[in-house]
Amino acid sequence: MAATRRRGAQLRQAILEAAWLQLRDHGLSGFTIETIATRAHTSKPVLYRRWSDRGALLVDTLRDHLDRHPLPVPDTGSLRGDLLALLTVANRERADVFELLGLAAVSLEQLHLTPADVRDQLMAGHAPTMDAVLAHARERGEISPEPVPERVRDLPFALLRAEVLMTMQPATDAAITEIVDEILLPLLAGRHTRDI
Repeated sequence: MAATRRRGAQLRQAILEAAWLQLRDHGLSGFTIETIATRAHTSKPVLYRRWSDRGALLVDTLRDHLDRHPLPVPDTGSLRGDLLALLTVANRERADVFELLGLAAVSLEQLHLTPADVRDQLMAGHAPTMDAVLAHARERGEISPEPVPERVRDLPFALLRAEVLMTMQPATDAAITEIVDEILLPLLAGRHTRDI
């Protein structure tokens, strides 16, 4: 029985899933148009009609993977609980992406990309999960109603990424607790009472 010819969204999804598996299994060095086309059971011209180069395909591959595995917004009743829950889930669900981007940092130059470029493209049009966590904390009166600077908002994931990249494995529960208790809570709580 002949295989059904895939088109449109179905073909695009098959390519992105094959691209993710190729990236996960072989890193950026094995992430080529040819290997992905082979893995997706299609041809290189089909990929080039949709993506101008490997860089564009890489960003779409990562975005698709993250979109299919969104981080839930925790609401545990406290900022500490929310931060612990969020970083624990992110550690489980995103450590592979952090490791891949860390290992690929040098290779990304060949695609005229930096890890920051990839992060910015992935986040475009998406509200960071931390915005919802901070909104809950404001509603509970745990932090000031004033906006949290972007760099502070992004700090939890920056610290988690750094931990994963330094050890090349998911962060331990103890490391996550230290990040929350020793860095994030004092910083955010300090913003609650600072008047000067």
